[in-house]
Amino acid sequence: MKKFLGGVLLFIGVLLLLPGIRTKAADGRTIANGVYIGDIDVSGMTVSDATAAVHSYFDKMAGAEITLDAGEGRSLQVSGEDLGISWKNPQIIEDAYSLGHKGNVIQRYKALKDLEKEGHRFDIEYGFNDEHLQEIVGDRCSSFNQDKVNYTLKKTADGFTVTEGQTGYVVDVDQSIAAIKNFVTSGWNGDNGAVSLSIKEDAPLGSAEDLSKVRDVLGTFTTSYKTSGSSRSANVANGCSLINGTTLYPGEEFNVLDTITPFTEANGYYPAGSYLNGIVVESIGGGICQVSTTLYNAVLLAELEVTERHNHSMIVNYVSPSADAAIAESGGKNFRFVNNTEYPIYIEGYTSSDKHITFTIYGVETRDPGRKVAFKSEVLETTPASEDQYVTDGSQGIGYVGTQSAHIGYKAQLRKIVTENGSEVSNEVINSSTYKMVPRIITVGTAGADATALAQLQTAIATRDVGTVKAVAGALKAARDAAGTENAEAAAQAAAAAVDAANAQIQQQAVAEDMESITTNG
Repeated sequence: MKKFLGGVLLFIGVLLLLPGIRTKAADGRTIANGVYIGDIDVSGMTVSDATAAVHSYFDKMAGAEITLDAGEGRSLQVSGEDLGISWKNPQIIEDAYSLGHKGNVIQRYKALKDLEKEGHRFDIEYGFNDEHLQEIVGDRCSSFNQDKVNYTLKKTADGFTVTEGQTGYVVDVDQSIAAIKNFVTSGWNGDNGAVSLSIKEDAPLGSAEDLSKVRDVLGTFTTSYKTSGSSRSANVANGCSLINGTTLYPGEEFNVLDTITPFTEANGYYPAGSYLNGIVVESIGGGICQVSTTLYNAVLLAELEVTERHNHSMIVNYVSPSADAAIAESGGKNFRFVNNTEYPIYIEGYTSSDKHITFTIYGVETRDPGRKVAFKSEVLETTPASEDQYVTDGSQGIGYVGTQSAHIGYKAQLRKIVTENGSEVSNEVINSSTYKMVPRIITVGTAGADATALAQLQTAIATRDVGTVKAVAGALKAARDAAGTENAEAAAQAAAAAVDAANAQIQQQAVAEDMESITTNG
């Protein structure tokens, strides 16, 4: 028994003399041999030295240059710091120190023996700034993308021709970010390195075989702009040309505004009249709504799916009520539709020398030959124009009298009527529209008029007669222009006579109103 106890005591004494078993002061805690933090050998280091070694490793990574390689000589250089690499589990330093320092004497001895045989590695947990990675790969590397080019059709006098498509190439953001993280966490030593970005193919839509089937007219519509001036006519022709030649695949949406904007002179547009909140104003691209309206009616006849359509604020004269489709870049109005057929469609648009615009939609006709589609405009309510409205305009010179036509107000709806073999099978309202009533607006220029002339213009306006207003305004302009010449007196007399005539007219109107009142009350 005594020998046994003596052996145990001797064994314990030896243990106490082994490295790593003896207790150290807190500021000199030493990690046992055979311990690694990642690939960093921290054997015999103090806790603070081991911590500093890992930080030094991360500092090296932060300063390293990483090449993001997209192939074909395309690459982007970033630093480890750009990636936001960080150390997420610094507590493993304490875990490393605990080996051989935790438990009773026997447990500590066993831990040290295990380290001598096998060692122990603590994995570093890496953190990344995902926002930075998304910006680097998703935004900065997007310059490596090559857009696909779909197969397209082109219609000529000899028929349709097919233009072959091209495969696109796109950086796979998620896979590329995963590759970057894997590079950093899988044995990188912090030196400069390279990561191959994940590139995926983006196959073009369509094929020569698919497009060879597009031959049938699904819908066609024509409107006239014979009364339009040169600028508006040019806008209609330009907008039509920007849409012409579009190939739209099944499920794709066509966006008119995206196709024909911006409304700038550089894009082929001119100032012309357009509607704005119930008045006619000059704007770049005025008249473009006739393009979208004509296309809208062709789309209806082709029975494509309309996803956005708006009516004008006031009635237009080139289609029936509710058959229009207004667009306004700043007003939130657009015309959009989807190819809801199983085949590609082709949009042909053209204008003629006699000022007609036509859109024709070609595709593969799958509707029964006995099926016929018609659209009927129904006016539900009308609001006659109120009395003329006179306004003065200090930006227009004296003598100017402009007239904006009156517009009747309407509430209307458009019905879609489908017949099969002569029998009606459906009759439904597909849109409802409300158009503002706008009185005739007469604008009288006042620039250059003195107080007397302004009073005389107000006298003319009080007659509520456009002819009288024009006569007085013209006479006042002539008098002003003749001032200081030998014709001054005659011009002034003519102006005075015009004003006298206006006053006389006002008096006559007053007498007539009095007589009407007497007759009514009598």
